[in-house]
Amino acid sequence: MAKKRDKMGIIYDMLRVIKDNDNKIKPTPLLRYSNLSSQGFQEYLSELLEKEFIEEKSDKKGRRHYSLANKGFLYLQKYQTIRNFIEDFGL
Repeated sequence: MAKKRDKMGIIYDMLRVIKDNDNKIKPTPLLRYSNLSSQGFQEYLSELLEKEFIEEKSDKKGRRHYSLANKGFLYLQKYQTIRNFIEDFGL
């Protein structure tokens, strides 16, 4: 049975998807890649915007997209450090 993702893991996955897409992604692909319900996605998206992990921008035609803020890049680095620590000790 697959292990459920915790909150930190979901946030990491969402931020990593943005970064892996040249730090620019539209809402629908981000929803698809995040593998969350629409409601769950909106809750995480709101939190990431509120805590300034990501930024919402619009192009000339008014289409929204999201990109990582400095805090988002820092989260990715720190989360990876934690994962490496856990793996090093076999936890």
